[in-house]
Amino acid sequence: MPTAPRLHFEIDDPAAPDVQPLIRELDGYLSELYPTGNIRPVPAEELKQANVTFLTARVDGTPVACGAVVQHDDYVEVKRMYVLPACRGLGLGKQLLDALEVQIARTGGRLVRLETGTAQTEALELYEHTGYRRCAPFGEHRANPQSICMEKSLA
Repeated sequence: MPTAPRLHFEIDDPAAPDVQPLIRELDGYLSELYPTGNIRPVPAEELKQANVTFLTARVDGTPVACGAVVQHDDYVEVKRMYVLPACRGLGLGKQLLDALEVQIARTGGRLVRLETGTAQTEALELYEHTGYRRCAPFGEHRANPQSICMEKSLA
């Protein structure tokens, strides 16, 4: 009898050869959604900085989703959250967000912020359903009609 696929979340290397295609797909997805936007690929070196934790969700060892948390002085930012299209609709996005929030809480983070785009309706639904509320632009994010900033208190 075949065994059920096994889902595993882990801190990972964004430069790993099996993770890079996932990140490239994320970059392509964002470029398609926002062709005239200021979307820029994020180099793996940025995701390997000391204040960044990069997480993957793997099914039987294959990366199917990713996300990062970036520690700032007074908040933690969720970035680069992505689920492969073939794995959407299974609740993996919520599980990934939960895993990222556990990581944030483990390091003492209390305020979580994120930026997403108006074309990412599924992401917006997920964030709103899990308690994120719209907030003013923060950090490197500036007012942009295609951008939505959100935050949530973990305290």
